[in-house]
Amino acid sequence: MPDRGDQRLPNHMRTVTITPAYSKHAEGSALIECGDTRVICTASVEEKVPSFLRGSKKGWVTSEYGMIPRSTGTRMTRDSTRGKPSGRTQEIQRLIGRSLRSVVDMHALKERTIWLDCDVIQADGGTRTASITGAFVALALAMAKLQEDGSLDQPALLDYVAAVSVGIIGGEPYLDLAYEEDVAAEVDMNVVMTGQGLFVEIQGTAEEKPFSQSHLEALLDLAKSGIQDLIVQQRLVLEEQLENLTGLFQSDSDQQVAIPSGNPK
Repeated sequence: MPDRGDQRLPNHMRTVTITPAYSKHAEGSALIECGDTRVICTASVEEKVPSFLRGSKKGWVTSEYGMIPRSTGTRMTRDSTRGKPSGRTQEIQRLIGRSLRSVVDMHALKERTIWLDCDVIQADGGTRTASITGAFVALALAMAKLQEDGSLDQPALLDYVAAVSVGIIGGEPYLDLAYEEDVAAEVDMNVVMTGQGLFVEIQGTAEEKPFSQSHLEALLDLAKSGIQDLIVQQRLVLEEQLENLTGLFQSDSDQQVAIPSGNPK
């Protein structure tokens, strides 16, 4: 079994810290740190929707994602300098948007857009999954502000959502891959799930050779345990920020998040 650089066991997450209200100006924001990966997530409310939704009485949630030039070992060129987002950037933006939309009632949001901007300031693997997890906290805080302002007739959040990476290294399943593990993995997978344990997206690729159904099931079980831990952490952070956390959700989703017995943060 390969050694992990930070001495974690294969089924342990990196240390995760979520700092809410990180940005002064955004309606909702959070800094999420997963090991050495750090992402600033901001939620901005815009009182209009894309043209395809005008008159629909439905809102929209969308995302932009970017990595600052020295978030990695060598300097990268900004997308704005290249003139357009890379294919990878567009793929991740769409993933974040889909993930957050899965837990929002667009009719309750009314005809307004919430932009989730995820800016990677330091990358060490799992930037897209950290972005989803942090962006949910930013989104929830923006929703709380809309409710506080009287802009929503009813809560628009349906559930929590978080994401984590898993993979197979040396034939063994691993949770929450750092960069060196990610590049060495025989199988690399990103999993997005809700607080009630429902899948939003599964992105899995065999990098070297096909993998079995038993490996797939082991990876999904590992991802579920990690996501449960992340959602508990999201809830604890929001509890510290909001007086009425349960009132942020349409149902009792907040009460359905089970505190797992497993992995240390």
